[in-house]
Amino acid sequence: MAEARLLPVPEGLVGERVDVALSRLLGLSRTRAGELASDGHVLVDGQACSKSQRLGAGDLLQVEIPEDRPAATPVTGMGILYDDDDVVVVDKPVGVAAHTGPGWSGPTVLGNLEAAGYRISTSGPPERQGIVHRLDVGTSGAMMVAKSELAYSVMKRAFRERTVRKIYHAVVAGHPDPSSGTIDAPIGRHPSREWRMAVIDGGKRAVTHYDTLETLAGAALVRVHLETGRTHQIRVHMAAVHHPCVGDVFYGADPVQAERLGLGRQWLHAVELGFTHPRTGLPVTVRSEYPADLAHALDVLREPGA
Repeated sequence: MAEARLLPVPEGLVGERVDVALSRLLGLSRTRAGELASDGHVLVDGQACSKSQRLGAGDLLQVEIPEDRPAATPVTGMGILYDDDDVVVVDKPVGVAAHTGPGWSGPTVLGNLEAAGYRISTSGPPERQGIVHRLDVGTSGAMMVAKSELAYSVMKRAFRERTVRKIYHAVVAGHPDPSSGTIDAPIGRHPSREWRMAVIDGGKRAVTHYDTLETLAGAALVRVHLETGRTHQIRVHMAAVHHPCVGDVFYGADPVQAERLGLGRQWLHAVELGFTHPRTGLPVTVRSEYPADLAHALDVLREPGA
């Protein structure tokens, strides 16, 4: 017997497509939600609908989820910021890697998407199919994964050619002087410290643009625009100019300050991705809010006498 649900359309989803609304209401992948509509398991005000039908104010969704095709597992601890037939942009939490790899057996973006029933592009090496760019395990925020082969090809090239706008916010130690500037310094593996990157002669070209957004007690909130995408680029560049990301004890941040702020990782968050859609050619901008640990640390720094 199918599980039936009656779902009034909330105000925030008025005007959205049926598959988008179901994805958000039930924690399904958009692909799975579209399949339910296409198979006749979704009614709007008692009438059959297509997955692309737009919902109106006061509409009532009736959804039947067949027992032989159970609802996909919601993406645990990982929000979905944007989803269509070609790409999905996730809100990656801290402690989640982009994909499996040597020395990492913890949760991954690809693993979470697979558990939620997402169909990902089969392009790329087996362990990172669909991955067009990555965020460090300790960095949260907006990260894109390709779902279609077209999207993989187009977006991989877009990231390589630096036509994707990647914006981060970071809280760094001290007050950068000048308050806005560009760090152009090559990055490579540290010559003697394993797993660490550094500014070194002969490294790969790396360019980081920053602007101070807010001056805090002994720290600053900065907006960072990456022109290149090297491993640990922001962390290495800010440490190189003596303003490491707050909480980033791996690259020289004050551990006492990190403990006072309740930070177990660097204060660094991918707040925005701006890209040209691989199929439609239209501009798309996706934004991610600060997670709780970073928001708390920022609030503490803003307190009088912090």
